[in-house]
Amino acid sequence: MPDLDWNDLKHALAVAEAGSLAGAARRLGVNHTTVLRRLDALEATLGTRLFDRKRSGYEPTDAGHAVLAHARRMADRVNEIERQVLGRDRELTGLLRVTTAFVIMEHLLPAPLADFARAYPGIEVEVTENAFLVDLSRQRPEMVGQSLAHREADVALRLSGQVAEHLVGRNLGMTQCRVYARRGAPGLPQSVQPLQELVRDAPWVAFEKDQQSRIYDSWMRSQMEQSRVRIRVDIFNATAAMLRTGIGVGLLPTFMEAGNPELVPVSDPIPELAAPIWILTHPDLRQTARVRAFMQHVGDALAEQLRAT
Repeated sequence: MPDLDWNDLKHALAVAEAGSLAGAARRLGVNHTTVLRRLDALEATLGTRLFDRKRSGYEPTDAGHAVLAHARRMADRVNEIERQVLGRDRELTGLLRVTTAFVIMEHLLPAPLADFARAYPGIEVEVTENAFLVDLSRQRPEMVGQSLAHREADVALRLSGQVAEHLVGRNLGMTQCRVYARRGAPGLPQSVQPLQELVRDAPWVAFEKDQQSRIYDSWMRSQMEQSRVRIRVDIFNATAAMLRTGIGVGLLPTFMEAGNPELVPVSDPIPELAAPIWILTHPDLRQTARVRAFMQHVGDALAEQLRAT
C-alpha cells in the first residue's frame, strides 16, 4: 500500500471539523475542489470510504473515525515537534503573538507594551483581545500542519483564578473590584456604602444573565436576584460607559479608576471578587528569546502597576 500523505490527512481532519467541503476549504484557505481531490486520494489509498455524504454534511464512517483518531494524534505530534524547534529560537526578532482580555489591553497593557516595543525593536508584537485563554499547545484545525508562525498565541495574559496546568508562567498580582457610580449623579451614592445596602437599594448596571464563565457572573447571579437592574451589558468597558451616564451603579476592577475620573467608588473592595492576573506560555516556548524577554519585561511592568492599584 502506498505511503499515506500527511496533507491528505490534514484535509480530512478539516472536513471532519467543518462538516463540509466548503467549510474545510475556508479553514485551510484553499478551493473546495482541492479538498475533494485530497479526500478522494486518501480514500483511494486506504481503499475505503471515510465519510458518508449526507444532506446534513460529511459524517465520518466507522473507518473514518478510526483514521481521524490516528490523524489527530499525528497532528499533536507535529505540533509538539514544531514547538520544540521554535523553543530553540534565540533571536530577539520575529513575530510574538499575545492573547489577552479587552479590559487588560485597554487599561493595563498599553504603557508596558510600548516600552517593550521601544526596548526590542526587532520583535513585532501582535495582540489579540480575547477574553478566553487559548490552549497554546494546540492549533486551530485550519492551522494543522502549518508553520508555528500561524499559531494562535505565544503568550497569554489572563485575569482568572484558574489556569491550565500544562502552561507555565507567573502570577503578576491580584486585582480588586469595587462598586462605582458617576460622580455627582443625582440619586446615586457618592461615598462608600455597605455592600448589602447598595445591592438592595441602588439601581444597577449588571452583566447579562446568560454569562457564566467569570467569577463576576456567578457573584451577580447570587446577589442581583432582588436588585433593581436598569441595564445589562457583557464587558467591563460597557459597564463603565453606562456608569458615566449616571444611570446606576456597577462593578469595575479598581485598575480602571485612573481611566474613569468621572466615577467614584461607593463600596469597599469585594473580597470574593479578588482575582490574579497571570502571564503564561507553553513549556516548549519559555526559552524562546522573544517569549522570555516579553514575559520578563512586560510581566515586571504589569506587576508594578498592580501593586500600585
